[in-house]
Amino acid sequence: MILLDEIKPGDTYNRLGTANTSASLPEPETETKDRSSLDDDRDLEGSVTSVELEAAAAPQDPNIVDWDGPDDPANPHNWSRARKGGTIALVSAITFVTPLASSIFSPSIEQVMTEFNSTNQELASFIVSVYLLGYCFGPLVVAPLSEVYGKNPIYNVCNVLFVVWNVACAKAPNIGALIIFRFFAGLAGCCPLTLGAGSLADITTPEHRAAAMSGWVMGPILGPVGGLIVILGFLFMRETGANALLEQKAKRLRKETGNPKLTSRLDTGVATKELFKIATIRPGKMLLFSPIILCLSLYMAIVYGYLYLLFTAIPTVFETQYGFTTGQVGLSYLGFGVGSMVGVGITGATSDRISQWLTKKNSGKAKPEYRLPIMAMGSVFVPGGLFMFGWTVQNHDHWILPIIGTSLVGLGMMAGFMSISVYLVDAYTAHAVSAIAASTVFRSLLGALLPIGGRKMFEALGLGWGASLLAFIAVVMVPISGLLMKFGEKIRHYMIFNVKIE
Repeated sequence: MILLDEIKPGDTYNRLGTANTSASLPEPETETKDRSSLDDDRDLEGSVTSVELEAAAAPQDPNIVDWDGPDDPANPHNWSRARKGGTIALVSAITFVTPLASSIFSPSIEQVMTEFNSTNQELASFIVSVYLLGYCFGPLVVAPLSEVYGKNPIYNVCNVLFVVWNVACAKAPNIGALIIFRFFAGLAGCCPLTLGAGSLADITTPEHRAAAMSGWVMGPILGPVGGLIVILGFLFMRETGANALLEQKAKRLRKETGNPKLTSRLDTGVATKELFKIATIRPGKMLLFSPIILCLSLYMAIVYGYLYLLFTAIPTVFETQYGFTTGQVGLSYLGFGVGSMVGVGITGATSDRISQWLTKKNSGKAKPEYRLPIMAMGSVFVPGGLFMFGWTVQNHDHWILPIIGTSLVGLGMMAGFMSISVYLVDAYTAHAVSAIAASTVFRSLLGALLPIGGRKMFEALGLGWGASLLAFIAVVMVPISGLLMKFGEKIRHYMIFNVKIE
């Protein structure tokens, strides 16, 4: 196999994208492994990236379909800036919509419970957080389906189902139906959060990745009209995955040439059922056997759980203690929004620059760990915001102070979330979707369960000490970023994780 940087200027490409070189090639090594384990016998800790996969030219087999040279415009890495920008905008817009539904019930949950004649506060919290249970199970289906069928059809199907289930929520006849409908809405809504980072990794280079992902991670903050986004997705969203694009090209050429032997270069020869099985199990194995993914997922799970715990606590706090109306309670969430936007802005503006600066200091050698300094900063703001929120409410201080506290939590959360997302994409590019899916499952599970017991904790300890308990746990998590900056590379290189499906 030859690499693109080894191809001479005089080399040509045939119609199938196979390089015709004047240099003789060495005989390929005899492969003794079963092809079904080809994709999953590799070290998960970043030894093979999608960029490296796409950099490999096709073997001298006329039946292998590849890109039409290194500058093939069909390759997402070679798309025009306008097309890349449009794709980033669409992925970000879809991601704006689905997280909105996760918290939209929070300001009006008391009215919902009154309408259904219920006073169960734990049930009220569960109505808000059950959406995240859908986020928990959805990635286990969405991620493998995207590897089998490509990302674009999964986006379109999930977008339609998301709208359908949210309409069903509006028409729910009772609490039980509302809970079920919100679960399925979360199941469909997890798609952009699971696939978005992978889509952006398909079209961006590492040195510009954080800036591109800043729009994607704004999803938990903003939320335009869902129906319009679904229509735009159907009309303008394009597939970005190299596997799916080359398979589509091979299918088209088989039809045009009548040659049934044409196959994609990235086709491992694994049956669809087996490929789905491998892709389904991979996120779980990455979560369980990669200490890096486990630690980062645990951190985000705790912060995410705090976010939804505060979502369910804010209506009670501001209605009973500060006499806010339902509309004013809704405005009290602006603290989260402003803080989150500041966190995304800081991270998006500085992450790439910090990474490039550290890379230059390291003799031009880039490391995924160079994405983590912003996370270190953000991890300090989270406990600080919790302390401020809890004790200003406990002491009956002016209402603006606890809102400022929530803004600090939002800033720290988004700085950490964005840093972790870019880090996982940089470190596990070949399996970015699976890495993000593993992280999403873990954080969504804790985000769904923590608010259920949160009210009881605040009742028992008071808001001051209850928030302080959460803050102390967050303080314990602060060193994670520093430890990974120092030891992350060694862990990735020396911890070998085999995800072969026996």
